[in-house]
Amino acid sequence: MEITFLGTSAMVPTKERNQSSFLLEYNGKGILFDVGEGTQRQLRIIGKSPSKINIILISHWHGDHSLGLIGLLQTLSSQNIEHKITIIGPENTKKNIELLMDIFPSNFSFEYEVLEAEDSVFDFGSFEIHTKVLCHNVKSLGFSFVEKDILKIKEEKIKEEKIKPGPWLGKLQKGLDSEYEGRILKVEDYTFVVKGKKITYISDTQLCDSVFEIAKDSNVIISESTFTREHEDKSVLYKHLTSSQAALVALKSNAELLILTHFSQRYSDLNDMLFEAKEVFENTRLAFDFMKVKL
Repeated sequence: MEITFLGTSAMVPTKERNQSSFLLEYNGKGILFDVGEGTQRQLRIIGKSPSKINIILISHWHGDHSLGLIGLLQTLSSQNIEHKITIIGPENTKKNIELLMDIFPSNFSFEYEVLEAEDSVFDFGSFEIHTKVLCHNVKSLGFSFVEKDILKIKEEKIKEEKIKPGPWLGKLQKGLDSEYEGRILKVEDYTFVVKGKKITYISDTQLCDSVFEIAKDSNVIISESTFTREHEDKSVLYKHLTSSQAALVALKSNAELLILTHFSQRYSDLNDMLFEAKEVFENTRLAFDFMKVKL
C-alpha cells in the first residue's frame, strides 16, 4: 500500500505545490482522493498512468479539489480503459458531472458509476470506503479507506502437525472450519487475525463532531491544515482547520501518524505549523508534492 501526494496547496497553487490530490495504490487498484487542477500533469511527472485509477473520491465541489476531474475523465476515455470507474462525492455530484460533460462535450468510452454519499459505507471487496459529512461552507466529505481484517494461517502449527497444503487451508482462510484426513481443523486453532489498515482523509472543514467520528482509530490521518494559530480567526471565517486542531483530532482518534496538507499560499515557511502540531501530536509530518508514504 502506497500513498503519493500529487498536490498539497490550498486554493491557490504555488511554484512548489499543486492543488489538492493524492493517490492511494492498494492491491493493483488506484484510488484518487480529490482532483485539483493539474493533477494529470503531476501523475505524468512521477510516471503514474491515469489508466491505473479505479476509484475517484471528490470531497467537495470547490475548484481546488475538483477542477481536474473532467480532463482526467477525458484522458481515461482516450486511453480506452476496460475497467469501470467509480466516482464518489457529495450530493449533486451526478448533476455536476453531467454539466461538465455538456460544457466540455464528452462521450466516455468506459463504464462509470457516480455514487452520492453522506454518512455512507461502500464495499469494494477487500476494503470499504467510509464517508462522513464534514462542516465546511459547502457540503464536504471526509473519507476513510478501511482495509478488511484478514485471516492468516499459523504456519508453525501447520508445520508442527505436518498438515499438507491443500484446499482445507483455503477454507480456513475464508473463516470456515475444514476437514483434513478425517479430523476437523477449527478456524480459531489454525488462523490468526491481521487487522486491516484505516487511512482517513479530512478535507476542508472546521472542527466538529463528524471530524472526530470519521478519524476514530485511524492508522494514518491525512488532514487539511490551512492555517496556523496566528490566523485562527480566518480558519473560523472560512471553516478550515489549523495545524494544532488537526493534531488534536489525531490525538483524540488514537492515530499512529498525522500528515498535514492543504497549506495556504501565505506560508512560505511551514516550520511554525509543524511546531504547533507537534506540541499536540508528536508523530506529525508535513506533506509535499510527490511525497510517498508506504504502509
